[in-house]
Amino acid sequence: MESVIRLAISVGGSALAAFVVCRSADLLARFADARHPETPLWGLLRRCRTPLYVVVLAALLRWTYPLAAPGRGLLDDHAEAVSRVLLLCLIGGGAWLTVRTVAAVVESSYARYAGRSRDAARLRRVRTQVTLIMRVVSVAVGVLAAAAALVTFPSFRTLGTSLLASAGIIGIVAGVAAQSTLSNLFAGFQIAFGDMVRIGDTVVVDGEWGVVEEVTLTFLTVRTWDERRVTLPVSYFTSRPFENWSRGGAEMTGSVFVHCDHSTPVALVRAHLQEFLATCDTWDGRGWDLAVTDTSPTGITVRAIVTAKDADDLWATRCAVREELVGWLAREHPGALPKVVTAPAADAFDQPWEHARTARQRRPRRPARNTVRPDTPPE
Repeated sequence: MESVIRLAISVGGSALAAFVVCRSADLLARFADARHPETPLWGLLRRCRTPLYVVVLAALLRWTYPLAAPGRGLLDDHAEAVSRVLLLCLIGGGAWLTVRTVAAVVESSYARYAGRSRDAARLRRVRTQVTLIMRVVSVAVGVLAAAAALVTFPSFRTLGTSLLASAGIIGIVAGVAAQSTLSNLFAGFQIAFGDMVRIGDTVVVDGEWGVVEEVTLTFLTVRTWDERRVTLPVSYFTSRPFENWSRGGAEMTGSVFVHCDHSTPVALVRAHLQEFLATCDTWDGRGWDLAVTDTSPTGITVRAIVTAKDADDLWATRCAVREELVGWLAREHPGALPKVVTAPAADAFDQPWEHARTARQRRPRRPARNTVRPDTPPE
């Protein structure tokens, strides 16, 4: 009975002490966040409450459990297993806490940088790099934590010594087997630090245009205009050509083609386009133009050029200009719309046999065949 009480006191006291420590840390972070609202670090550090509680509780239990009832403990037969479980919890909680802390520091630094910078392209580049760096840190911490957890088992510790001798062969075999994975991994670093494509860029891949939504070390997700997600390996962007509409700035220029009749008053259409663009919210005012770019026997092709601040506004501007020009021509100058020209067919005979008889009459006659045999002597 005494051992049970000691064990309960050990577990309850450790849990209460861990709660007090974590609650105090949370209150300090909340107080610092209220005093310094310009720095989001303290607010982000509050997300570390749960891993901090796990680490503190595991550390306290590893210290108090052997002292609870030495030699008479309720779980003395499993003391080694309990100690190993607490150690594994401590390692896992420490890795969890490390990742959360690093993420809070990195996100806070990015938020402060984004508040000072006004360059949207540079912000997307830094955001992509920060995202990939965080993924690398998470993977590295996870691998180290898994290695530390395996070392706690004596069998794996002995096995590690033998594996170390054949690490070179295993590395070669793993490199050959994971060639595609490693190529994607290095391609991810190339994308992050080579400034090829960034989160938020408007790209065109395989005939689909969309916005880069997520960049990882192995794949990249593009959100299309109709809310579909196209997932591509990062090696695609290092081995194939693609269009990046946000490279060097998000401003774009687009064209609208309208087919009209030869009698279209182009000067009036140009003046109306200028008036309409002055009232168009998606036009950025950088430039516009209207000209006849092609002609054919049935009509002309009028091209209007407009500009916008990004791809979405350019699409809206092009659609608005196309609708306005077609509607205005239909209302004010219906004769300027394209026409289908038809002509009457040539005069033809009503009866097919008359046509055939006339053709026979017009056919040249063949000369009469000579009936005289070549061996007949002349008279």
